[in-house]
Amino acid sequence: MPIPYRLATFNKHVTNRITRLVAGWAPGFAIVHHVGRKTGREYRTPVNVFHVDGGYLFALTYGGGSWVENVLAAGGCRIRTRRQTIALTAPRRYRDPSRSGVPTPVRWILTLVRVDEFLFLMPAEAEARS
Repeated sequence: MPIPYRLATFNKHVTNRITRLVAGWAPGFAIVHHVGRKTGREYRTPVNVFHVDGGYLFALTYGGGSWVENVLAAGGCRIRTRRQTIALTAPRRYRDPSRSGVPTPVRWILTLVRVDEFLFLMPAEAEARS
């Protein structure tokens, strides 16, 4: 069960505006640059991100959301993390009840809030090499 919609709405209008100030450089955070499926407008959404073997992993704490649907529809996005902009591609949304892709402390928190859905993307240059 993802985090309740009311909290997601609060975060979208309040927390995200604050988090956006540090998410481009703080460890464990990123700003996802994605294009709206309907509007064609570019959006910037601050998120937690985990650099894992072969790519980047996002825990879908709200069960998805517009940014996830936009990234899936576009087949990728760009993220700004640790002062670098990285093009990502080949999104794969999946469930992992063991939450094995994230660090142990994060795994505990995700277990408490019953989040087991993830989005994995690989760097665009990695896909070009394969």
